[in-house]
Amino acid sequence: MPMLLDRIEVVTLFVDDIDEAKTFYQKVFAPDVVYQDAVSAVLKFSGTMINLLDAAQAPQLVEPVAVSATGSGARMLLTIKVDDVDAVCAELRELRVTLLNGPIDRPWGRRTAAFADPSGHVWEVAQELR
Repeated sequence: MPMLLDRIEVVTLFVDDIDEAKTFYQKVFAPDVVYQDAVSAVLKFSGTMINLLDAAQAPQLVEPVAVSATGSGARMLLTIKVDDVDAVCAELRELRVTLLNGPIDRPWGRRTAAFADPSGHVWEVAQELR
């Protein structure tokens, strides 16, 4: 039987300030907290979990690869499917979340907008265009 590696369970984001990250994620996404301690918080996002981990704890998870420095540029994009990008963007602005771009109609049939968490991880909201 072939190996199936198609069930993403957890995405771990290395964050600079765990308290600031927890505050941001609670405010913007209001997820259920599965687990938390002084250096991490595991948040439930529908079928996936996001683990916010203090970047100082990250080297042991990825060695011998280095943890990239803060501000070195985007290394990933996490996309959330929504029904109305413009309405979500209005709510994000009310929460004082600064959009990096958008809403923009993309040539691949999506309307998108992007924003970053306090550690620079970029999130995108995307709506299917008819």
